[in-house]
Formats: sequence, structure tokens, C-alpha cells
Amino acid sequence: MSDLPRRVDIHEEGPREGFQIEPGPIATERKVALIDALSLTGLKRIQIASFVNPKRVPGWADAEAVVEGFNRRDGVRYTALWLNEKGLERAIALKERLSLRGTISLCASEPFLQRNQNRGFAENARVQHAQIAMFKAHGVPVGGISVMAAFGCNFAGDVPVATVIDRVAEGHEIAAAHALQVTTLSLADTMAWATPSSIKRVLGAVRGRWPELRINLHLHDTRGLGLANAYAGLEMGVASFDASVAGLGGCPFAGHKGAAGNVCTEDLVFMCEEMGVETGVDVERLIAAARLAEEIVGHPLPGSVMRGGTLAKYRGH
Repeated sequence: MSDLPRRVDIHEEGPREGFQIEPGPIATERKVALIDALSLTGLKRIQIASFVNPKRVPGWADAEAVVEGFNRRDGVRYTALWLNEKGLERAIALKERLSLRGTISLCASEPFLQRNQNRGFAENARVQHAQIAMFKAHGVPVGGISVMAAFGCNFAGDVPVATVIDRVAEGHEIAAAHALQVTTLSLADTMAWATPSSIKRVLGAVRGRWPELRINLHLHDTRGLGLANAYAGLEMGVASFDASVAGLGGCPFAGHKGAAGNVCTEDLVFMCEEMGVETGVDVERLIAAARLAEEIVGHPLPGSVMRGGTLAKYRGH
């Protein structure tokens, strides 16, 4: 336990991640209600909307209305997702309501990149250069690289570690062309191929090349290994994770009808706190938000702690 981080940061992605994949329309005010509930849990970063093509992701046709409607809470960063210049323009138009930070967004699988964003590696590099110019023009800080499909792909199969290293190196080259310093790296298990051993293998290779980077893990739970992979990350010193309340969500372009959302937030918080790793999150309030999420979508969600509860009342006996 002593080798684990003392504290972890959790980036809550439930609203964005969840409402992008739900088949039925969800009212804007219900989305706002979940965001407001999450704001009271102690979470410091919440991704609240996705500025993407509403024809491809109809669940986020109301992104602007959601961003305009939630109640901002001091000390909480409210973030959003975009995939191209048009989406970034929409986010910048609401920068007074959002905490915008630029990321050099790459992918370890060209077939998934084509399916998810309709472009290959070369075109994606062009888009990253153009977005950095937009970030600079609007005073948006840039300091991170993200790599999707870093552990495997439903369309390309196993992703060699060397490919991940190549993409991270490409991100550094793009940053250097704009005199930017990279400080963070997010590695995404977009299609849930990761296992604890592959987490350690990829992280070990990345740390061997760029030991100074602060690493974030974005883990999906399609095959039930989300928490196991998070624990492997903790053992490697990772202190930043994306998560999704109640296990909401899934990637609509993963080519897998059973694709699950990110590792469940309240399950991750419970595990960390039980191991003495601080999260700063009130797990009981988080459980209440998870139950609200389930009520909003109208079907069972996969979170475990929202059903089993914590151990506090049993310890009280």
C-alpha cells in the first residue's frame, strides 16, 4: 500500500460519456440535474457536454443549452469534448461557462480514428496544428497529449507498445512546432482491450521514455477489468483517472454493442478510500448521484457500490 499514490484526481465524465450513447432522448433539464448533483460530491473536474455532430451523436444536440443551464460551483472545473475545429469553435463561444484546456489528440489505431473522426493519421496531425493555432488565438492553455486506443482496437487488433510510443513522440513533435511544453499524457483504453499486465507494460515503456509526464488513465469496463486496470495503474504511480458515475456510457463507434462506459466513479472512489488513497470525494453523495443517473436513463446501470453501499454502517455495529 505504501507505494500507491497518497491522493488521486478523478475527472468525472459521466454526463458527457453517458448521454452520448443513450438511445432515447433525455431532456436538457435532466442532464443539468445530474451535473448539479455531481457538483456537490467534491469532484473537482466534471465533463458536462460534447460538441460533436448532432447527426452522428444526437444525444448531444443540446450541448449549448446544457452548458448554459447548469449551476457553476466554485472550485469545480467544468470541461467539454470536441473532435474538430467546428466543435472547438462552439466550446470557445461558451468559454465563460467552461474550463477550456487544449490537448493534442492522437490515436494509436488508424482504422478507429477513421471510424471515430473520419480522418487518418496525416489529416489528424493537420487538425491538431490548426486547433493549437485556435487555442493560442483564444488564450486557451495547451499542455497535454491524449492517445485513444492505446491498449488495443476492435478494428486493428492488438496495438504494439511501439505504436503507442510513436504516437506520443508525434504529440511531442506537434507541441515543439508551436513552442509548447507537454506536461501530461492521457492513455485511453477506448475499446476495453487492456489488462493489468498490458497497463503496466505500456506505462513502463512510456515512463522509460518520458519519466516527467503526469499520466492519466481513461479506462472502459466492457470486459469487467476497469477496476483491476485502475489498480494496476495505481501500482505504477498513476494519480489521475477518468471515471463515469454509475458506469454510465460507452463509445458509439467502438463496433461493439456491449461497449461499456468508463470505470465506475463511486466504485473507484470506494476502492481508493479503502486503500488509504484520498480522493476528496463524498462517496455517499456520489451514490445518490449514481441513483439519480439510473433514474434519468430509465434502466439499470452497472455500478456496484451504488447497490452494495459502503462499509460505514457495518463498521458502526
